[in-house]
Amino acid sequence: MLNQSPPKMIGDILAEQGIITRSQLEEALQKQQRSQEPLGRVLVGLGYVTEHQLVEALAAQYQFVERDIRQTVDLPNHNLIRESSGEEASVIGLVQHILQKAVRLGASDIHFEPQETGFRVRLRMDGILRPLLNLPVNMQAAVVSRIKIMSDLDIAEKRLPQDGRLPLSTGSQKYDLRVSTMPTAYGEKVVIRLLDTGAVRQYRLEQLDFSPHNLARLKHCLRAAYGMILITGPTGSGKTTTLYTVLNELNNEQRNLSTIEDPIEYRLEGVNQTQVNTKAGMSFAVGLRALLRQDPDIIMVGEIRDKETAEIAVKAAGTGHLVLSTLHTNDAVGAVDRFIHMGIEPFQVASSVLGVVAQRLVRRLCPYCKQPYRVVADSLEGYFAGVLPGQEAVYYRPVGCRRCYHSGYRGRLAIHEILLLSRRLRTLLLNRATADELLAAAGQEGMQTLQTDGLTKAKQGLTSLPEVMRATYFQAESFFDTTVLQKM
Repeated sequence: MLNQSPPKMIGDILAEQGIITRSQLEEALQKQQRSQEPLGRVLVGLGYVTEHQLVEALAAQYQFVERDIRQTVDLPNHNLIRESSGEEASVIGLVQHILQKAVRLGASDIHFEPQETGFRVRLRMDGILRPLLNLPVNMQAAVVSRIKIMSDLDIAEKRLPQDGRLPLSTGSQKYDLRVSTMPTAYGEKVVIRLLDTGAVRQYRLEQLDFSPHNLARLKHCLRAAYGMILITGPTGSGKTTTLYTVLNELNNEQRNLSTIEDPIEYRLEGVNQTQVNTKAGMSFAVGLRALLRQDPDIIMVGEIRDKETAEIAVKAAGTGHLVLSTLHTNDAVGAVDRFIHMGIEPFQVASSVLGVVAQRLVRRLCPYCKQPYRVVADSLEGYFAGVLPGQEAVYYRPVGCRRCYHSGYRGRLAIHEILLLSRRLRTLLLNRATADELLAAAGQEGMQTLQTDGLTKAKQGLTSLPEVMRATYFQAESFFDTTVLQKM
């Protein structure tokens, strides 16, 4: 069973032991933010701690014995791995520790990256990669082999990519770990995606950061008996979470819910889930065609990737089924445009698509350390936020504290835009209106863009302006106006 309490930071351990002062710790943290090096290495470099003191603190933090720490952590001038009966146990303990650490910190991915002079381990937290460990290069083979064994992969195959999975339990919580290996110039790189299999089953739409305006628009779509609802956004934008939460909302004993997915990321009680198997000839199109003979009420297609799947999905939506699926497009109007470019006729899109949800994930400001500041019109942020000349607006910036691991952010939240295909928009679509014309008409009918939703949440102190700018730059005309950029 894993301990879910927040881990004690190594700097706090050293300060509590009286080895360093709080001012020395703050100095080291500031330098670490600039250099992105592990804190222990920074402290040793500043001369505030010795190698021996750091090893003892690492042992306390990782709950390892000192001998194992010296065998796994990158420190100067020590014997890294000894040929002994304890070597295998040390690697097993190290891999288990990394998995536990990733779960405790709420990481979404773990990266094991071979380098010329080391073996780097990083965690993706709140969408950003952060360094965890820098291991000696001669540990790479043992660590990768251990992960392969755990995920039932071929440890002898190092020339080709492999995919596997392994379960991880943390008390009442269960995680599904997706493992991907890739040969690189310095050896095999491994990425592990952590999926909390129980989290999605507990979600409600009200928990997904929809504004009251957007939540009402989405629920309006979900009341329809047939048609298609699309969720769009880039990889890692939370589409799967939204899709499964919508399925949860629609799931009851009076309906037959069936899915075709690649892969099945979360298992839902009462939902008939089928996985794509291309080797056996089970593609999205083949599976979707078969689902139509299973008397479904609601069909979920994990992703519409080609014209054949799109045609079957449109046909299903027009013949009495509610179809849910995802696309990779920048915004909601782009999903309609993508269908047409796939070869679907505008009249088919107009008659089948009910609405499109576009979304992005931005980092949530740490509520304990965020600070307000004033944004003036004569700045890039002010121009982006629409601050009028001579005026200013209050937004919030990240600062950094112990609770957010000095990043200024703690978790993520979604920003959305929801396009509803009204009678007017369907007419425009039939007349082959451009994407800009559709966007203008949708705005007149109440659609708030991703940028607008993001700015509203930044104004509320939920996220920062730079985060909204990063996520929605493609919607901001100022980024394409070179005359404005020259003035900043």
